[in-house]
Amino acid sequence: MYFGWKPYVPVAKRRQQAERAAAKLKKSGEAMSPVTAGRGAIATTFWGKAWCQNLERYSDYSNRLPRGRTYLRNGSVIDLQIAAGQAQARVMGSSLYRISVKISAVPFAQWQRIAQDCARSIDSWVELLEGRLSTAVMERITRPGAGLFPSPKEVTFNCSCPDSAAMCKHVAATLYGIGARLDAEPELLFGLRKVDAKELIARAGEDAPLARKRPAAARLLDSAALAGVFGIDLASTAKLVS
Repeated sequence: MYFGWKPYVPVAKRRQQAERAAAKLKKSGEAMSPVTAGRGAIATTFWGKAWCQNLERYSDYSNRLPRGRTYLRNGSVIDLQIAAGQAQARVMGSSLYRISVKISAVPFAQWQRIAQDCARSIDSWVELLEGRLSTAVMERITRPGAGLFPSPKEVTFNCSCPDSAAMCKHVAATLYGIGARLDAEPELLFGLRKVDAKELIARAGEDAPLARKRPAAARLLDSAALAGVFGIDLASTAKLVS
């Protein structure tokens, strides 16, 4: 007896089910965008790692996050669509579940403060997306509660699974999937928060009438600095191993 719950599905079988479900949806003409991650870190770039680090600050959900990482690594997130202020996913568990995540827009005043504080420090769009900015700028953009990354109260979600927990493992897998997707498409973060990253570049140009120099190499955020400033250990994947 499972008291209303479906019986446990082994990882190998769930992976096969996910592959079959994805193939069936593709055959029906649906555009699929799966997310996968290996046994190492979920994300490998600054933006993806910073998203995952912010997610792991959600202490209320700490017991669900490891299962979410496992589901993502097992190929259970067969589709993830990210748009302005929201993400929709399909995750294979005991059945195929639909997940919806909504993220509030950055408050206008907060975004203006971020842009003002970062003025004169951002030289190009490419530099911003690649995370090749000064430590001070990265600290400002990722500041908990006042930066670009959402707080728990700014994220709402639901899943079609029967789990009554505040955050089920399918939602956790979806949120980690967003972090993995930011590796390849960091601009999606700005879309999720409904702001235009190019405003940071424009503001910098307006506020810097004199020619700006690129940040000195010593001020760029390298792997060692990232670990020290944000507590993200780039060399170790211990936090991200289920």
